[in-house]
Amino acid sequence: MTDMPTRYLSTLIERLQKIQDNQSDAINAAADICAKAILQDKLVFTFGTGHGSFAAMEMFPRTGTVTGFRPIVESSMISFHRVLGDGGARQYRFIHSQEGYGDAILAAHDTVEGDAMLIFSHSGLNAVTLDIATGAKARGLKLIGVTSIPHSSVTSSRHSCGKRLFELADVVIDTGVPLGDAEIEIEGMRGKTGATSTSIAIAIGHAINAATAERVVVSGKEPFIMQSPNTTDKMAATEQNDRNYAELARRLKLR
Repeated sequence: MTDMPTRYLSTLIERLQKIQDNQSDAINAAADICAKAILQDKLVFTFGTGHGSFAAMEMFPRTGTVTGFRPIVESSMISFHRVLGDGGARQYRFIHSQEGYGDAILAAHDTVEGDAMLIFSHSGLNAVTLDIATGAKARGLKLIGVTSIPHSSVTSSRHSCGKRLFELADVVIDTGVPLGDAEIEIEGMRGKTGATSTSIAIAIGHAINAATAERVVVSGKEPFIMQSPNTTDKMAATEQNDRNYAELARRLKLR
């Protein structure tokens, strides 16, 4: 046997190093968009389907994140972990391929001029993801895409617009994850193991969040940052987080 943990973690570290070397400018450009929206009392909506939804959810209200990020998380496209039965994998596979459903999702959220949209999608080619992307663009939102160009560039769009996320976004952050996502081959096994796209997308999301916080501070304002209540000073953290929630409510009332 090989040292599989080292093989996998080394692969992940290599991917993250390439992000640092090649995508820092794009991450900073994304943070510029996010900070501008948040400083103007607007929202940065985040979206993903399937495993892409994990990165969208990490943007707020996670410890260390900035109030102003607003995840759009549709339960029909994230809760398929049971595989069989209600809300299973077959239903997800059908729903996320249905063009028009993303339009209904976006219509349920009150976007305004000055908001931004951040989409996490490894493939960047499925119908609901591209509904959200084209809908955001039509509403005048700046669009940030976190996606795999190696994967997406060799696969066709599954949306009537004929485009993929990296072709629509104002700022593209390329995860560099290869076609198919999983990267490790094991002799005698069909297919590969060791997917990296989710871990990398989440890391990119937190990098955007941190860079956004810094820009808010540099502007002379104090960002509303989520605190961990799992500390010795739980009361202070809870009070801060309640202020963060009140700040989010204030922004929503301005719409």
